[in-house]
Amino acid sequence: MSGYDIGLVGLGTMGANLARNLADNGARVALYDPAPDAAARLGAELGAKGYAAKALAELCGALDAPRTVFLMVPAGSAVDQSIADLLPLLSPGDAIIDGGNSLYTDTERRVAACAARGVEFLGFGLSGGSEGARRGPSIMAGGGAAVDRISPLFRAIAAKAEGEACFAHIGPGGAGHFVKMLHNGIEYALMQLIAEAYQIMHGALGMSARDMLPVFRGWAAGEQGGFLVECAARVLATDDPESGRPLVDLIEDRAGQKGTGKWAANATLDFGVAAPTLAEAVHARCMSALRPERIEAQQALGHPAARYAGDRGALLADLGEALLAANASVHAQGFAAMAAAATEKGWPVDLGAVARVWRGGCIIRSRLLGKIAAAYARDARLANLLRDPDMWALVAARDAAWRRVAVAAISHGTPAPAFQSALAYVDAYRTGRLWANMIEGQRDLFGAHGFGRIDRPGRHHADWAAS
Repeated sequence: MSGYDIGLVGLGTMGANLARNLADNGARVALYDPAPDAAARLGAELGAKGYAAKALAELCGALDAPRTVFLMVPAGSAVDQSIADLLPLLSPGDAIIDGGNSLYTDTERRVAACAARGVEFLGFGLSGGSEGARRGPSIMAGGGAAVDRISPLFRAIAAKAEGEACFAHIGPGGAGHFVKMLHNGIEYALMQLIAEAYQIMHGALGMSARDMLPVFRGWAAGEQGGFLVECAARVLATDDPESGRPLVDLIEDRAGQKGTGKWAANATLDFGVAAPTLAEAVHARCMSALRPERIEAQQALGHPAARYAGDRGALLADLGEALLAANASVHAQGFAAMAAAATEKGWPVDLGAVARVWRGGCIIRSRLLGKIAAAYARDARLANLLRDPDMWALVAARDAAWRRVAVAAISHGTPAPAFQSALAYVDAYRTGRLWANMIEGQRDLFGAHGFGRIDRPGRHHADWAAS
């Protein structure tokens, strides 16, 4: 048995839907999963387009050379084990693709290990969830020459935005997984902003889920529109079938996480990039995990919550404007991190291509990404998205509304760390002289670390006055 275009290992929901997508677009797919009968069932469904292998050796034998095996297994040890099992079965010139949410440094390690055997290891970041895998994901490909050989297959199955496939060769090594990791960091921050908007409506304005629904639907149809805002509207529109109450009111306020947001926040620190809202979103999920402790603390300490007594309609309008401006700040942080990593790692990352790839299929797709793609089309070497005239005009026009929202949240005891950190990022980025001179003075006083001066070159140390 031979003549199959690609081998797919791991036939869970994502893997199975990806196989269906590949088959729909003309590929012949060899299938393997350690779970009994998983490959056989899917192979029967795909007919002549699918071949159910009972072992990895059989899967590799079914593939045309040079062979390509796509892994859809959980990140971590399962990827390493799959590589160890596959390498003895493959030949120089073959390729293994990891389509999971792997840490980019793990991908770089695996690239080196496979290269020693003449096999190219590729890290493909896929976004869009199970539905994206079935109907068209956003694909961020990382790797070497094999990407060009394989790309027609994946351009065919990728989401389309304005007629363009949402597929891009990001760069070598771990570049694809790095960009997917930053996508997830931005995703965390955008979800946190939406949750804080919900909390301000619920806490300060006393709105019910049904009251909020038309607001979120209006946002989804406007400039703030995007998949995550649409998701929020659908959450608000769903009732519990047993009680008839809005289901969101019955969901425990404790958010899960799988680690990619933390990886993204850590990576921004590794590359020395300020991305406070990406980090705040992770901290917010950690705070949510303290639910029993928070309930006890509210009972013991009280809570300063108060209803907003001003113009409710005006605050809602401000909230929509603030959400769009904060989204722009979050994207500026994420794209700055990608630019810094590309510079340090020597990756030829095209940030405009990243924005275009994210316009369709992925979780953070939104109207704003079209503006971001246009900004990089005007200037591919932008120091920061906020330096683009159109992006800055978008933020500046909403500055006053954003500040009113931040003040309302603070004064009414509604925690909104993402809104506030995103605003602080914008303020700090455009402040020519920050507070760091005081930090440098203190560091020199207690640790003799030295400091730079604005009036002369070199490092200096002072004999500090007694208090």
